[in-house]
Amino acid sequence: MTTKELQQKSVVYRKKILQYITKAKSGHTGGSLSSTDIINVLYNDVLNTTPQNFSSPDRDRYIQSKGHCVEALYVVLADKGFFPEEDLNTMCQYKSHYIGHPTKKVKGVEQNTGALGHGLPLCVGTAIAAKMDERNYKVFTLLGDGELPEGSNWEAALSASHYKLDNLCAIIDKNNLQISGTTADVCNTDPLDKKFESFGWAVKTINGNDVEELRAAFNSLPFEKDKPSVIIANTIKGKGVSYMENEMKWHHGVPTKEQYELAQLELDNALTLL
Repeated sequence: MTTKELQQKSVVYRKKILQYITKAKSGHTGGSLSSTDIINVLYNDVLNTTPQNFSSPDRDRYIQSKGHCVEALYVVLADKGFFPEEDLNTMCQYKSHYIGHPTKKVKGVEQNTGALGHGLPLCVGTAIAAKMDERNYKVFTLLGDGELPEGSNWEAALSASHYKLDNLCAIIDKNNLQISGTTADVCNTDPLDKKFESFGWAVKTINGNDVEELRAAFNSLPFEKDKPSVIIANTIKGKGVSYMENEMKWHHGVPTKEQYELAQLELDNALTLL
């Protein structure tokens, strides 16, 4: 897939994220929009993970630690053919599997997540298993910067370095906002690059809303032999919709009819410029 095609995919994905959040009247809008480019590039350019090989022990693993931004994942999984997209019309309805956090009841989801700080420890165990079984699959996880104060992340980070898990890549969706304020005000974890380096990780910092930078980072994995890799992806919460960008209130917010139409118009205009 070309860079332009990936850029177009991101815009279409954002349109669909807003469509299904608005229909469901529930969703973590801002974080889903900030992480769209990351999940897009992973599934369309990086992961050896398809509906056809999902039961294979040699598939790559992706675990979304920031589980509350599941809407972006649902939209991408539907596009990749893991389930019919029309299933998302049931999102957040009674007895639907398409709830507000990832569940293994949804095809293509590796692990139940949403308890913050959960994804990285799961991925460390998965990456250790690959080493023990002498398999070549890679393990990826997407974390929100707001979940990094959880101590389980740092226990996992230490373990990943100790076991030389160069088959593991963590991506941090660093949009600098969480539900109760800026990450700097709630519990500052900066400088993230120095912290992860001190835990024995190889680090790259990029623009996480730039598909070219994302592709280049993923294509250079592992960043160092015998070290786990972390991509600090600087993003914009609410990316792609002007009135949502960098606005804390859109951490969990549902557009009105008028707001939805304005957002779709902005995204349609963005498509014409690509």
